[in-house]
Parts: sequence; structure tokens; C-alpha cells
Amino acid sequence: MIGGGIAVALAAACCYELAYVVQALETRRAGGGAQIEATLLGRLLRRPRWVAGTALSGVGAVLQIWALTLAPLTVVQPTLALGLVLLLVLSATVLGERVGRREWVGVAAIVVGVVLVALTASPAVGMAGDPLPVVVLVALLAVPMLLPFALRSVSDARLRVLAAAAGDALAAIGLKLVADATGQGSWGLVVVFAAGAALAGVLALTAEMSALQRTAATRVAPVVLAGQVLVPAVAGPLAFDEQWSRTTLGGVVLALALLVVAAGAALLGASAAVADVIAGDERGDGADRRGRRPDQPEHDVGGERKPREHGDG
Repeated sequence: MIGGGIAVALAAACCYELAYVVQALETRRAGGGAQIEATLLGRLLRRPRWVAGTALSGVGAVLQIWALTLAPLTVVQPTLALGLVLLLVLSATVLGERVGRREWVGVAAIVVGVVLVALTASPAVGMAGDPLPVVVLVALLAVPMLLPFALRSVSDARLRVLAAAAGDALAAIGLKLVADATGQGSWGLVVVFAAGAALAGVLALTAEMSALQRTAATRVAPVVLAGQVLVPAVAGPLAFDEQWSRTTLGGVVLALALLVVAAGAALLGASAAVADVIAGDERGDGADRRGRRPDQPEHDVGGERKPREHGDG
């Protein structure tokens, strides 16, 4: 069963990453970025390619739910990081980026980490027993996810990056709850949890795309990607009764494997080769190899840069 879960999660990862490329590109073209705006989502909904990318992301979510019925969250979530390898391939073949030592180390870390997770994790699919840990976890993630939307006048990109990481983690937990409710035949809960996961995903995407319009992808992606791997995986034993203590060395090897996957994801996210794809940058508009225009120097997260303005074409 765990092998089937990994295979389905890999298919979900491919859907997610391809969808992300389309969504990022269309968000760049939509313009904006001075504030985190509700109107941004409205503009994107009028762009057919963004809607198509979102639909593909929905396919990925369905596959992820399926994977979560076959394998534990601890295994499925890090497996999704393998989709970054597809982004690296797209970067090298479409954008002509050079694949260097950083990229190869990142790929190796993700692959080795996922293999270790698959070999050491318990194959048992855990479920939430006591709802209190789930409620607490959801609340802890919802606060940073909603913060930049509540403080729209605050332009600090760090809030948006944190919101994106928290929202992605919350969406993954929501999909885990959908998978559990599906297995129990609780269709009302399936609808509620699916709606919550979709909302978290949309808010996370809006926050991340807004951050990418003001801050270099090489600063945004490592935080978001590492959070996507670690937070939902750690939620496995904390909220879903996944038995880390019964794995090799009482869970130590499994925890180290997850850290290796997260480190590999962060390395690839900080790479110019992958960052250009993540940011949805196009060539031919005066950008350099890292997707920056001459008048847009790269800044650390929390700094600001003049947002790009694209037409609808």
C-alpha cells in the first residue's frame, strides 16, 4: 500500500508543479503587488490559463487525497517535494538555465530523504482520534495565514511568505482530514474539510504570489517549500496518531530524513534555476538570467521592490 501511495503522491506532485508554473506566470501578467489585494484573485479568475492551472491543481489535490488513503501523511508530504525535480527539468529545457552543484545537491537530498522516509516510516495510515490536537494545529496555522490579509496596510513581505507556508501546510492537513472522512463515509465532513483546504490553498497562493511580485523568488521559495514538507509531516504523529516511536531508532532516522528532504527543497528553491520557474518569469523583457529587470535589484525578504506591471496580453 505504501508503494502505491508514493506513486500516486508523485503523480499529484507533477500536477501541482505544472499548475504552479501556469499560475505564477499568469499572476505576474496580472500585475499589482503593492498590497495583498482581494482584487488580485478576481483579476486572475478572468484569465483562462490561470483557471486551467487551478483546475490542474485540483486534480493534484484529488490524487493527494487518494495517496493519503494508501500511505501516512509522514510519507505522502515529503514525496510531493519530488515535484521540484520536474521544475528543475523545465528550467533547464525551457529557460535554458544551467544546472549546477547546488541543484544536484538539492535533488540528491530530496531523493535520498524520500527513500529513507519510505523505508523507515510505519506503513500504517493514522487517523485523528482526539479532535483537540487537530483544532489546536489548525488554529496555530490559521493565524499566520490570515495575518497579512488582516493587516493589508503592512507591506512587509515576510508576513506574506509566512502566510503562504502556513496556508500550504493547512491545506495539506485539510486534505488529510478529507481522506479520513472519505474512508469513514462521512460525506458532510468531506465537503467541509475540502472547502477549508481549498480556501487555505487559495489564500496561500495569493499570499505567495503577492510576495513574489515584491521579493525575489530565491528568498521566498526556500521558506515556503521547507514549511510544506516539515509542518504537515510533523502533524502526523502530533494529530493523526502516526507511530514514529515504532520506527528505526524511535523516530530519529525518520525525523532526520524529513529534515534532509526539507533542506533539499530549500536548496532548490534558493536556486536561480528553479526560482525563475517558481516566480513565473519570462525572458525577452530585459530580464537577466535570474529573471530580474535591470531596475529591479534583488532584496532580502522584508525588503521592497517596485512591482512589475504587465499587460493582459
